[in-house]
Amino acid sequence: MRRDGVENAVSGYSDGFGIKPSYREITKTKNKFNKNNFAEVVMVNFNRSNLSLESILQHFFESHDPTQLNRQGNDIGTQYRSTILYKNNSQKVIAEKVAKEFQTLLTEAGYGIIQTAIRPLEKFYPAEKYHQDYIAKNPNGYCPDHSTGVVFNKTIEPVIDNSGLLEGKHILVIDSEGYCPYCEKFEKDIASEYKGSIPLINRTASQLNDLKITTPKWATPTIVFIQDGAEVFGHQGYMTPKEFYKALGGFKLGNSEAYKVAFAEGTDARFCKEYEIFKNTPDGVFIDKLSGEPLFDTKDRFNSSTGWLSFTKPIDGSVYTKPDNSYGMRRTEIRSKTSDIHLGHVFPDGPNGMPRYCINATVLEFIKRADIKI
Repeated sequence: MRRDGVENAVSGYSDGFGIKPSYREITKTKNKFNKNNFAEVVMVNFNRSNLSLESILQHFFESHDPTQLNRQGNDIGTQYRSTILYKNNSQKVIAEKVAKEFQTLLTEAGYGIIQTAIRPLEKFYPAEKYHQDYIAKNPNGYCPDHSTGVVFNKTIEPVIDNSGLLEGKHILVIDSEGYCPYCEKFEKDIASEYKGSIPLINRTASQLNDLKITTPKWATPTIVFIQDGAEVFGHQGYMTPKEFYKALGGFKLGNSEAYKVAFAEGTDARFCKEYEIFKNTPDGVFIDKLSGEPLFDTKDRFNSSTGWLSFTKPIDGSVYTKPDNSYGMRRTEIRSKTSDIHLGHVFPDGPNGMPRYCINATVLEFIKRADIKI
């Protein structure tokens, strides 16, 4: 729970007896429907001058489906029961008040009876260390969204116009209605830096009208590649940049020579058609065909008469090198920092003692300097 006023949250077990309060014990098959089983809970410490208990409990009810008994989504068992454990009568009164108010909203929305147990806290057992700070220890996961969509303070949101997504290719990122650290990580690592030619659009699960999405939408982020409004590829959860760009390569490039160069370390044919187009372009930059990141400048291009694009240097910070000992040769490979695609090799035989960056034209796109967006 990431909310202003929350000082810390500790995972643990409570509201059970007769078995050991440990993850190994409460998840045993024999305890799956044991009514005395411990529940997986979170102890929240908060500053009451910045955050009210009522606000925390409203967030609790909005963030899951409290009408489900002993389960949330595909997680089934008494350990997953919805429960509020109070320390004093004042907390009990607030919990019952919030639950009653939410029941009214749920009933109006067509949902059933709240199954959340409101009970006194007897003892809290902190969970094992590997269960604390789960997201920091599991950076490549997702945030499950089992919420009902019913909220306390509903605002009328405008209907999202998806007509622009019904033609052509688009990247759709299904985001969380609330806070999702994995969504935040995807935004930071990939989306905020993405400059590719296929538009990247963010939507929530409730904003997918008119689109044909087949991947379940209860995990965020969910990354979907769509063409003419229909899903072509879907992935639930965070993707690393390398995973994302390889999937995007398949979506954009298909089974082409460019894909083989980018992901199978292939090589363009000498004097290929892309080379012939790019060898004499006007002033501008060559960009990564997938990420859109600038890689090479025409100011550094020269004619090596090899049949491949040649440059004396890349744009600062745009590529990295690694040894390539394939085919019995000792070479230095060049790869894009953003997408990790194979670009070519660098040799020490450029003009005036400078390097020669021998680059495959099929994995590049060109932008005139006058058209570069600053």
